[in-house]
Amino acid sequence: MLAIREEAKRRNREALITAARALLARDGSAVRLEDIVERAGLTTGAVYSLFGSKGGLLVETVADFLAPHYDEIDAAVPPDADLSEAVASIARHIRRTCDEPDARNSLQFQMTVHDVALRDEGLGRRLAASVADQEERLVAVLSGRGFAGARVTERQARRLVPALRAVLLGLSQGVVFGITPQVSEEYMAAAARALVTRDVVGP
Repeated sequence: MLAIREEAKRRNREALITAARALLARDGSAVRLEDIVERAGLTTGAVYSLFGSKGGLLVETVADFLAPHYDEIDAAVPPDADLSEAVASIARHIRRTCDEPDARNSLQFQMTVHDVALRDEGLGRRLAASVADQEERLVAVLSGRGFAGARVTERQARRLVPALRAVLLGLSQGVVFGITPQVSEEYMAAAARALVTRDVVGP
């Protein structure tokens, strides 16, 4: 009986997240909980039971969207790469994703979520916390790699990750928008490597 209930919860969670993602992309900040549950074939009670609130559902929708991307980044970095080559591998991977068929839809979804979060302070805080959790995965990927004759500490990785994310996000958005189509994998790799300095990484 317990296994049946857990399977039902899993299916309901998946249905709600799928519906929320589709309607966020369509309606943006005007997305309504009633429309989400109708599309999922469930009730508002399921949302409160599984996520606590509409905001909780939206945050989980974003986390569910981001998780596979971070899984792919983990796999893209060779285990024996030093810090410079690790960030270059991440950059090349992100540039490749810009050419995927759903790249524009993915970017539209991300921007829509940010728009919703800017209009809802509570959701904005929860979204920031979710993104921070995902960035900890990057910290884990970069920590312990060779840098300047030593090993990268967690503190150093945490200093680097925000700058790396900002540079690669900005460049990739430019590619997807068609503003900077000339940006190649090696250009992005070089931009990422340029951050690997004592000024950014720290002592």
